[in-house]
Amino acid sequence: MTDGIIGILQFAADSLSLQQQASANDIANESTPNFTAQEVSFEQSLQQAMQKPSGGTATATTYDSPALAQSNGNNVNLTEQLTGLDKSTLQSETMVQLLNDQFTMVTDAVTPPY
Repeated sequence: MTDGIIGILQFAADSLSLQQQASANDIANESTPNFTAQEVSFEQSLQQAMQKPSGGTATATTYDSPALAQSNGNNVNLTEQLTGLDKSTLQSETMVQLLNDQFTMVTDAVTPPY
């Protein structure tokens, strides 16, 4: 993970993008027999890295969902996937806005006043 607030925000945005991709793939395979949904975890890793005085390394991990399978062996829960996708979309939009705000502050700091 890159140092500083911009690195943290970029990691979060990238991890949310990975989460959205996993959800989209799960939704696309909702009716595929024996398909196992994927989940992405990064929040706890990011929190632990930020709590270390000298910083730390955060990772995004993709793993098989432990949800129970339906009769066709598929464990995709469409309602949960759509809700999760909405949540990660809102979080992603927030991260992008925060990144834009950081870049604006940097630009304002180095731009001479006229």
